[in-house]
Amino acid sequence: MKNSTNHVYLKSNYFAKNAMKKYITLFLTVFLTSCQVTETVHLKQDGTGNIEISKLREEHSYMQLMGEEYSKEDVFRDTTYIFKDLITKHSETFSRLPDFEKAIFEKFNTVKVHIKKSSFEKEFRTTITQNFTKIEEVADLYKTEEYADDIENNYALVAEEHYYSVNYTFNGSVFNRIVKITDAVELKKQQDKIDGYKTQVSKFKITQDYVLKYYFPKKIKSVSNPKAKISEDRKSMELQFSITDCLQNPEITSLEVILE
Repeated sequence: MKNSTNHVYLKSNYFAKNAMKKYITLFLTVFLTSCQVTETVHLKQDGTGNIEISKLREEHSYMQLMGEEYSKEDVFRDTTYIFKDLITKHSETFSRLPDFEKAIFEKFNTVKVHIKKSSFEKEFRTTITQNFTKIEEVADLYKTEEYADDIENNYALVAEEHYYSVNYTFNGSVFNRIVKITDAVELKKQQDKIDGYKTQVSKFKITQDYVLKYYFPKKIKSVSNPKAKISEDRKSMELQFSITDCLQNPEITSLEVILE
């Protein structure tokens, strides 16, 4: 009977989550094509450091896509939370989760999220940060908001449509950003969707930058991607992509940096 109950729970939450996603398809179309994402990592020699992911709505691009609806926008939200606090707040829901889901969520314990949405100031930004003692501990931060939504709304984790993972390693002299495809079928679905997005917005001049900024304790000897721009002191680098290109082929953002 317990297994049957769990099956009903997973199935009902799956359909609830996917019903909700139908309503936000338009929003995602606009967001993905009018956004700037910056991932910044600061690494110390002992392997400690911090990572920040900033997602900023690019207002000029967004205005083109929304037309006259842009001036009618009336939103204000300014909130900060730590993922662990969500787990505590929704402890009853969390306690019922299977162990493998608990383990996934607990990796986000120390993740801090700041969300600001202001129509008046024309600032729409989400900042996700995590300090680490070693970078291998860093959660898959691009899933943070969806996982927070799962905790708050009692959605099943299996309803998520993630198709790639992002992880990091650092041994003191070699840094790796490792991106792996985890669901080839879902990847193909997303690639087809994004092709549609590109067609819809092809007539607009929009900004959709995806930027990696990494700071190291020693000078950079080499970077696997030849498009990376290395600073004058050779202790930092920057690499820029198009967001839609990254979503269609996430593995292009994999990277190896060798230090002197």
